[in-house]
Amino acid sequence: MRIASSSSRFAYTACFTIAMFVASTANSADEPTWKSLFDGKSLEGWKITNFGGEGDVEVKDGTIVMEFGSSLTGITYTGEFPKTNYEISLEAMRMDGNDFFCGLTFPVEESFCSFILGGWGGAVVGLSSIDGHDASENETTQYKRFESEQWYKIRLRVTPERIQAWIDDKVWVDQDIVGRKISTRSEVNLSKPFGISAYETRSALRKLQIRDLPK
Repeated sequence: MRIASSSSRFAYTACFTIAMFVASTANSADEPTWKSLFDGKSLEGWKITNFGGEGDVEVKDGTIVMEFGSSLTGITYTGEFPKTNYEISLEAMRMDGNDFFCGLTFPVEESFCSFILGGWGGAVVGLSSIDGHDASENETTQYKRFESEQWYKIRLRVTPERIQAWIDDKVWVDQDIVGRKISTRSEVNLSKPFGISAYETRSALRKLQIRDLPK
C-alpha cells in the first residue's frame, strides 16, 4: 500500500510539473517580442532633431549622449512607427542640468503626446498635453526626485483607450484618453512621430525597444 501511494504521489507531481511547464511555454510564446531601436554603436535609424540651438549628440559606450542645448536637444526616429497598440521601453539618465532629461514624444492614433520626466525645474512627471493642459497642469501631473548619474527604467504603453507609463516598474501614468484631446506642446513638434528630447540638460539613453501589442 505504501508503494502504491508513493507511486501515485510521484505521478501526480510529475503531471503537475509538466502541465505548469507547458502553460509557461505557451504564455512565453504568446508574449509580444521586443525589437531594438538602437544598435548601441551608431545613430542608424535616427536623426538629430533640428530644433535650432541643439547640442551635440553622439554614441558612447553603448549609450546615446545628448549634450546641453539652447533650449532643446533630441533625436527623432526615421523608420515606420505604429500609431497605437504598442509599448516602448528604454533607460534614461540625467547627467547634468535641472530640467527634463527625457521628453518622450509618441503617436496616439492620429495625434501625438509627450511623456515628460523631470520637467519644470527638475521634478514634474506627466503627459503633455491632455485637453490642452501640459504635464505641469493636468491630472497626470506628479512629482519625483530624479538623481543625477542614475539610470531610470521607462516603459510606455499606448492603446486606443489608455496611455500608461512606468518608471522603474512603478505606474506613474494611467490615463483614460477616450473622448480627450491629445496633443503636444509646439516646442517638440519636430520630434514627431517618435522622438526623445532634453531641455537644457545633458542626458543619456540606452536599451531603446518597441513591441506591438495584440489588438
